[in-house]
Amino acid sequence: MKNKRMFWSIVEKIEARINSGEFTAGARLPPEREFVETYNVSRPTIREAIIALEVRGRVEVKTGSGVYVLEQKEDSATEHKISAFELTQARALFEGEAAALAAFAITDEQIAALEKTMSQMEMGQDVEKADRDFHLIIAKATKNNAVLSAIQGLWKVRTTHSDVAEAYKDICSQSHTKRLQEHREILNALKKRDTAAARTAMHKHFQRLINALFDKSEEKALEQIKKQTSQTRGLYSLDHVVSRAN
Repeated sequence: MKNKRMFWSIVEKIEARINSGEFTAGARLPPEREFVETYNVSRPTIREAIIALEVRGRVEVKTGSGVYVLEQKEDSATEHKISAFELTQARALFEGEAAALAAFAITDEQIAALEKTMSQMEMGQDVEKADRDFHLIIAKATKNNAVLSAIQGLWKVRTTHSDVAEAYKDICSQSHTKRLQEHREILNALKKRDTAAARTAMHKHFQRLINALFDKSEEKALEQIKKQTSQTRGLYSLDHVVSRAN
C-alpha cells in the first residue's frame, strides 16, 4: 500500500504541473532521472507514474523519443463533469451542517421515520432507497428549504451520473455493516439533540466514503497499469524470437 500510494502521489504532482501550464500540450516531459531527483523516489516509481498518466490520457510515450503531454479537448457538455470525489466532499460539507441544524429542530416524528429507514436497511429491504430517505429526512429536519434543495440536487447527481453511481455502487456494496453503524451513530446524536456530535458523525460517515473511493480508484489504476505493462512486456519479450530461432 505504501509503494502504491507513493507512485500515485507522483502522478498527482506531475498532473498538477500539467494542469498549471508548466508542462504544456505537445511539450516533452523532463527525463526520468530528473523526476527521480526532484521527487526523491526510485526509477520504477517514476515509470509506474508515467504509465498511469498514459492510461489517464495525459501523456503519450514515444519509444526512443520521450514522454509528451497530450492536449486535453474540452467538451462543453462535460466541462463541468462532477467526479465521485467532488460529490462526496460537497455532500460532507452540506450534510454535516444539515445534521447540526437538524439536531436543533428535528421532531419526534422525523426521529421515528429515521428509525424506520434503519430497520429497512438492517433487514435488507430496498436498502438504497432507505439510505436516500435517511439523508433527506435529516435535510428536511433542518427546516431550511435552501439546504434541502441543495442536498436533493447532490443526491440527483449521485443517482443520475453514471460514473458517480457506479463508483458508489462499488463501495456501498462492500461496506453495508459500516454504513449501518455510521447511520446509527448519526441517529443517536440527533436523538440527543447534540449538534456537534451529529456533525462529527456525519463527517465520519463521509470520510470513510472518500477513503473507500480512493482505495477503489487506486485498485483500478493498478489493474490498468498491470494490464498495460503486461502487454508491453509481451511486445518486447525475446521468448517468441528465441522459440522461432530454435
